[in-house]
Amino acid sequence: MSAYKSFSKQKPNGQKQNGDEDTRPKNRQRVLMLSSRGVTHRHRHLLADLNSLLPHSRKDAKLDTKTQLGQLNELADLYSCNNVMFFEARKGKDLYVWLSKPPNGPTIKFHANNLHTMEELNFTGNCLKGSRPVLSFDAAFEKQAHTRVIKELLTHTFGVPQTSRKIKPFVDHVMGFTIADNKIWIRCYQIAETESAKAKPGDGDEDAAPTATVAKAGKGETNVSLVEIGPRFVLTPIVILEGSFGGPVIYENKEFVSPNQIRSDLRKAKAGRYNTRAEGTVERKAKKRDMGLRTGEGPRTVDELDERVLFA
Repeated sequence: MSAYKSFSKQKPNGQKQNGDEDTRPKNRQRVLMLSSRGVTHRHRHLLADLNSLLPHSRKDAKLDTKTQLGQLNELADLYSCNNVMFFEARKGKDLYVWLSKPPNGPTIKFHANNLHTMEELNFTGNCLKGSRPVLSFDAAFEKQAHTRVIKELLTHTFGVPQTSRKIKPFVDHVMGFTIADNKIWIRCYQIAETESAKAKPGDGDEDAAPTATVAKAGKGETNVSLVEIGPRFVLTPIVILEGSFGGPVIYENKEFVSPNQIRSDLRKAKAGRYNTRAEGTVERKAKKRDMGLRTGEGPRTVDELDERVLFA
């Protein structure tokens, strides 16, 4: 009877009933995910993968405009979302990711590259649909002010609250955020637990490095390892705005070079090599003409029987 009472005080997702509610403030987060016109199939599959990993997200149709992004605040208010993830595609090849906290902000604009979806990677890892992730952040996020803002916004966007209606009461995967080369590398791993037989003392190679973390569980032992699930992508922060899709710029990445500028520099480099060859060809022809090596061109010596000499 006591066991029945203890279980009856809990909801199906592991939460307590109203009689034993926690007085701490609840984490109520909901993410609106949508894209602009012109996204490629890879961008669309990445958005679908993130939507499947985040049970507290709501996917919406494509946004027709790329200039009036303030409309996203109205959409977020319409769907009762306090986070927005917007995929902006440029020229059918460049992808920019906007993370915002409507209606007051802040807003972070990223450039996404090195995209690899779950279908492309085909990893062996898997997780339960609707489960909550463990967010793992690099210690470098605490070193600078703008990285702390980025960490907070990533936590609100990718952190699934316990009060969400679509979640399952399991935590079976990890989302890792690492800073390297002033970029944020995002990976997703499954927490795999396998039971192993108890090894006798003296068995095995003592010098061999362990491949997984071993946690004791009762009589036996459990090997806990991480298996990558996907997707993979890298985010380069560009600007941080004070408001939601607007307002003054509070941080700007001076080292960021837009893909358009990179492609323009490559075209100019190719054009410069062609112009150098063309100028060299003109110089060689002029040199041969001055030396009299080209027929009908260059300086000619005046003969004694020339008309200009005879009838001078």
